[in-house]
Amino acid sequence: MRAISKYLYVISLDALSTLDFQYISTLPNFKNFLAEASYCKNVYSVYPTLTYPAHVSIVTGKYPKNHGIVNNTLLQPNRKSPDWYWYRDNIKGDTFYDLAIEKGMKVGALLWPVTAKSKIQYNMPEIFANRFWENQTMVSLLNGTPLFQYELNKKFGYLRDGIRQPNLDNFVHQSLLYTIKNKCLDLTLVHYTDLDSTRHAYGFNSKEAKFALKRHDERIGEIVQALKEKGIYEESTIIILGDHSSLDVNKIINLNILLKDRGYIEVNSKGKITDYKAIFKSCDGCVYLYVKKNDSKILKEIIDLIEDFNRVYECIDAIYSREKALELGADRKCSLMLEAKLSYYFQDKIYGELIEEINRGNLQRKNGYKLCNHGYSPFKPDYTTVFMASGKGIKKGVIVEEMNLVDEGPTIAKLLGLELKNTDGKVLEYLLDENCTKQISN
Repeated sequence: MRAISKYLYVISLDALSTLDFQYISTLPNFKNFLAEASYCKNVYSVYPTLTYPAHVSIVTGKYPKNHGIVNNTLLQPNRKSPDWYWYRDNIKGDTFYDLAIEKGMKVGALLWPVTAKSKIQYNMPEIFANRFWENQTMVSLLNGTPLFQYELNKKFGYLRDGIRQPNLDNFVHQSLLYTIKNKCLDLTLVHYTDLDSTRHAYGFNSKEAKFALKRHDERIGEIVQALKEKGIYEESTIIILGDHSSLDVNKIINLNILLKDRGYIEVNSKGKITDYKAIFKSCDGCVYLYVKKNDSKILKEIIDLIEDFNRVYECIDAIYSREKALELGADRKCSLMLEAKLSYYFQDKIYGELIEEINRGNLQRKNGYKLCNHGYSPFKPDYTTVFMASGKGIKKGVIVEEMNLVDEGPTIAKLLGLELKNTDGKVLEYLLDENCTKQISN
């Protein structure tokens, strides 16, 4: 197959929601983009609806159970800050960017999740220093493309202030504009987290979230302008997508305290976990339970314990068996999953209160508390995300009523003249321009 798109840009706006669509449609650059685009306002994400599982589903066309990225972070019980699924080796199977590289294409990625130590030729991966002896510059350089990152940091590093927003996205954005101007890439992936970070800190409908959407609007306009100035706009395809939506929260559930108090988690005199028969691992809006050896007796005891707990606190929306969790696309290794009710989310603490109330004082103590979160079932009401595509190879004005996040990978692959095999999603043929698809031949 020949590629339909000549220059393909995949722009991920983390936490962009269906509920944002009406507002962004009024902003000048989104409005201009949508006038030439096809789009879907109702994209069902994956379970759990977290950034890393979702972004890997985008590039593989698979559910988390099949690509292996089942959470943002690893199960590391005694680490206050667990490592994330940063590395390409964590992904099972092909990604469309791997296939593109194998076909001789040049690929760039700016803070795209789970690309550390990948074969991407121009790569600034999303990874952070998570040990006291590490520093951010060296961790990034060692896990991406050193000279490319050195070039970007030398020019735009002054814009960064750790991972604080909008500073980080300002750095990423200037890096993208520079890359457009100075590199000739077939495929470029970029991940902006401004909106997600802002919603976590201030809430879904906060004025700060509106400002973040306006900043994204300005960025979209500058990307289009950069492509026009380079003279490749007419040959380019731009895909703007979200990975998940978010929900406002005000309470935290700490179920590992319950397991510790009942003897399923053992701790030493210093409060460190020494062993466990069962443990919960948070995905924010949902939580995995892992029972060693899937011991059916212990699992039954814990289900009874959770049901008793929920009769008192009424904070759990659903208890999913391992089979149901698999049906929803989640981790094959879990023993069961719990879904939080609206306004609640899970953490992994083993000390403190079973249920914590969130307030501004909590937030100021920087204990990881949030006013808005995700990770819930993708089928919660008003919880879908967005997919928009415009440019070479894309029909104009097609409105897709509903689609799944796993459909994006196969569709993007076909735009590149590639085929992702054994996917859970499908190619959205009706989005592709007929004149371009006729040019494809084996």
